[in-house]
Amino acid sequence: MTVERTDPPTLASPVHDVYSHVAVGRGSAIVGIAGQIALDADGNLVGAGDHGAQAEQAFRNFKLALAAAGCGSADLLKYTVHVVGHRLELVEPIFAAGRRVFGDDWPRTASTLLGVEALGNPDWLIEIDGLAIVPSPTQ
Repeated sequence: MTVERTDPPTLASPVHDVYSHVAVGRGSAIVGIAGQIALDADGNLVGAGDHGAQAEQAFRNFKLALAAAGCGSADLLKYTVHVVGHRLELVEPIFAAGRRVFGDDWPRTASTLLGVEALGNPDWLIEIDGLAIVPSPTQ
């Protein structure tokens, strides 16, 4: 396994059970995944004005970026979800979108959900970036 995850008993259980407190990477290289937004392969915005729809496309793009680096969800060390206009009721639709994309391979690893004022374009509502560990050839 490339990334070992743990939740020390000295810390509270992860909120909503969507992450782990600690992730330790062991592999051949570190991969940085740039912020993925809700653009399809042709550069068209998916889900204008809809946090859930944009989250699903951003998670889809994030998963594709991981695969392009030779990684899967098990290799994800940490990711951050940036949310414009964050409010509590957006948490469930955002993570539901991620679970639809990753299915049973949901990356329960170190993560941060961060409310932000704006992203690089006023139409973008969600951006997801992260770090992964490329598996060693012997793994």
